[in-house]
Amino acid sequence: MAVRVFLVDDHALFRAGVRAELDSITDEIEVVGEAGSVGEAVVGIAHHRPDVVLLDVHMPDGGGAEVLRQVRTSLPEVVFLALSVSDAAEDVIAVIRAGARGYVTKTISSQELVKAVVRVAEGDAVFSPRLAGFVLDAFADRPGAAPISDPELDLLTPRERDVLRLLARGYAYKEIASELFISVKTVETHVSSVLRKTQLSNRYELSRWASDRRLV
Repeated sequence: MAVRVFLVDDHALFRAGVRAELDSITDEIEVVGEAGSVGEAVVGIAHHRPDVVLLDVHMPDGGGAEVLRQVRTSLPEVVFLALSVSDAAEDVIAVIRAGARGYVTKTISSQELVKAVVRVAEGDAVFSPRLAGFVLDAFADRPGAAPISDPELDLLTPRERDVLRLLARGYAYKEIASELFISVKTVETHVSSVLRKTQLSNRYELSRWASDRRLV
C-alpha cells in the first residue's frame, strides 16, 4: 500500500512541484490532499486522515507547530514530517517539541524525500544531517544544550523570529524586507513588537538576546 501523504505549505507553486515530483518518481507515495494555511490544514487532515503530513514550519497564520497543536490530540495516528526552508535550531526544536516525527530542509532531493516519508510512516525519526544535532542538544541534560522551552522566545511569532534573526545578522530594514518579501513598514512593526515583548530598547540589545538563544 502506498503511503498516503498530505502537503501543507503556504506556497501553492511549491506544493504543486512536490506533488508532481513525487507522482513522477515513485508509486510508494500517494498525495491525497494539500493545504496552504493552518485552518485549511486542520480541516484537510481531519477529512483525509493521511499516514504522513509534510508540514511547512512558517505560515502566515501560525505555522507547523500550530497545526500540530490542533491535530495531534484528535488524530494521534497521523505522523508529521517537517519540510522547511529554515534550518534554524529554534524552528527544529519547536516543531519536534510540538510532536513532529522528523525535520528535513527543502534542499533535500526528491529521492531522499521519498525515503524520509516512508521511514517516518514506518515509525523512524528522520532529520537532515546537521539538524539532528539540534534535537540531541535540545533533549540532552548538559551545559550549553538548547532549551526545550523558552517562555520569552515562545512569545514571538514565527515571522517576528525571522525578522529578529536577520536583524541580529546585521541586515538593514530594507534588506530584511527584501529577504522576507514584506514591506519596510511591516519590518518596523515586527521590530517594535519584538522590542515590546522582550522589554529591550534597541537593535544591539536584540542582537545579543538573539545570539544568547542561538537564533543567529
